[in-house]
Amino acid sequence: MKITLVQFNKQDQEAFAKTLKQRVNQYFVEKNISKKANASMVFKTLFMLSLLFVPYFILIFSGIQSLGWAYALWAIMGLGVSGIGMSVMHDANHGAYSNNVKVNHLIGRLLDVIGGNANNWRIQHNFLHHTYTNIQGLDQDLNTGTVLRLTPAQKRKRFHPYQHLYAWFLYGLMTLPWMTIKDFKQMLEFETKELNKSNHRKFWQEYSLLIVGKIFYYSYMLVLPMFILPFTWWQILLGFVLMHYVTGFVLSTTFQLAHIMPEAKQAETFEPQMDISWEIHQMETTTNFAPNNVLVSWFIGGLNYQVEHHLFPNICHVHY
Repeated sequence: MKITLVQFNKQDQEAFAKTLKQRVNQYFVEKNISKKANASMVFKTLFMLSLLFVPYFILIFSGIQSLGWAYALWAIMGLGVSGIGMSVMHDANHGAYSNNVKVNHLIGRLLDVIGGNANNWRIQHNFLHHTYTNIQGLDQDLNTGTVLRLTPAQKRKRFHPYQHLYAWFLYGLMTLPWMTIKDFKQMLEFETKELNKSNHRKFWQEYSLLIVGKIFYYSYMLVLPMFILPFTWWQILLGFVLMHYVTGFVLSTTFQLAHIMPEAKQAETFEPQMDISWEIHQMETTTNFAPNNVLVSWFIGGLNYQVEHHLFPNICHVHY
């Protein structure tokens, strides 16, 4: 069943949007630089890939005997996964990494290499989240089940007043259901809601790619270590979970700071026709944080400049 989407006011605040885009474009013209990736972005790409795969290869091929050191490597790999997600594939799937569509597609598929699915992500993130930010029922980033309540539009439970205490322990679990069952359910949901029309492949082709991607991921990340490492299966599984826990904690915390803040407007209900422009909606529902923290800004792909990112997602984050 096709879902009801929101139409924003294209005339109201039109002068603001036009002036904003002109000034941003003028900046790149005056500086004579591309809006896409530069040398520092290429270095970051190699760094983030190394942060995942160097510990992985050490784990697999070094003959490691210490379980403690193995868990340390898995934790570092978790940072690598989050770094690839926020700083590399994120820009590529927005078309912000390169002017070449094929390059963006190839780098965007790194999400499949780290356990996700690029096709699902582009629908959930690029379309639903970026277009309908903080609108309950459309922005799927707000869907965390009943344990966490991220918007006033969600039904309040008796335990929600204590979520500021227990939420921290749940943040780390973000990617585990994503890597297992969520992608399969989500692709079916998007097909049912007719959100997959922009994809050039047929549904069964994309679903086959999803299955192949998951088999590949679990084969090299979980099954292969069980054959090679001198630890029990449950110790290796625990290391795998630790990696995802680190990744999930970093990603969840970053998202909360960008959208689930007192300053960020939450749309408890929405009308098919909004009375504000899309640009104004983005500024009302998005917040920046840690603008002077160079390390945080570098590692999370400039997502602390969330307002800039939402207004100009097709510009590489190194320019924010």
